[in-house]
Amino acid sequence: MPSALARAPLITPTHVVVALLFATAPWWITRIGLYPYLGVEILVWMIFALGYNLLLGYGGLPSFGHGAFFGVGAYAFGLAQLKLGTGLWSSLGLAIVAAALAGALVAAFISHRRGIYYALLTIAFGQVFWFVAVKWHSVTGGEDGLLNVKRPVLDLGFAAFPLASNTAMLEFALAAFVVVSIFLWRLVHSPYGRVLRAIKQNETRAAFVGHPVWLYKWSAFTISCAVAGLAGAIFCLAQQSAYPNVMSLHQSGFVVMMVLVGGGLVSFWGPVIGAIFFILARDLLGAYTEAWLLWYGLLFMGLVLFKPEGIAGAWQSFRARMTPSPKEGGGLA
Repeated sequence: MPSALARAPLITPTHVVVALLFATAPWWITRIGLYPYLGVEILVWMIFALGYNLLLGYGGLPSFGHGAFFGVGAYAFGLAQLKLGTGLWSSLGLAIVAAALAGALVAAFISHRRGIYYALLTIAFGQVFWFVAVKWHSVTGGEDGLLNVKRPVLDLGFAAFPLASNTAMLEFALAAFVVVSIFLWRLVHSPYGRVLRAIKQNETRAAFVGHPVWLYKWSAFTISCAVAGLAGAIFCLAQQSAYPNVMSLHQSGFVVMMVLVGGGLVSFWGPVIGAIFFILARDLLGAYTEAWLLWYGLLFMGLVLFKPEGIAGAWQSFRARMTPSPKEGGGLA
């Protein structure tokens, strides 16, 4: 009998619900006191978090310097626009390739490590990228970063659409999220994803049965960095700038918190939940206090201590209690 992974559908009801939620955002987001750009920001972080969860949630590989590759994508997109004058698709392609190459290079040095040594090396390399972004003034603009990056026209061949408005940016970011989420969903529910889970459970045993562990760890890191680069490019497009802060350790920490709070260790959709929760908590708590991160940190600590499976894990537990025999392959699986 085929396994649950083999039966995983191409698109789940959750795909449809999330897509409809953000597709209709221009009609309801201002009515609840929010603003369209917030939707763009959430979608960018959702893409970033989903790509990061390929490492942490499915590979068990903690990268604490992943913001570096988000920043590489942002800078590559900005430089392509400002220095090369390329179009939207070429700039996005360059950003993805630049982040993937940077990730492949770093992964070549760290994929033979595991545990705390792996995590510390990711921090070290992340700091190297941040230092280069701050000090290489002639290319990166130093601490000021790259400014006045234009939003090019979205050319589909048969039609062209301007991305000047935040509503247009939201729709473009949503399209990118849909493509990335479907790609990653199929990847983690493929034989590749099964081997990655096996490496997470027991790296030594996976190597013993013949899987090239180093190659899988290297490729997962590279793919995750490519997705981070795409998220960074969309961020640069939306912000019309790129700056070193996106490579900082606390930015890297944010995506880790999103994945853990959302429940990325037990659910594919955990990072999506975590990104929405984090950005909304930042804005809502930030409206009352500048120390919003303190309160979010306390909430994070409480959740990790009492419900380490995160929000998605809490939902799965509740659904298991309500439904003795839940169907596999859908929902927040």
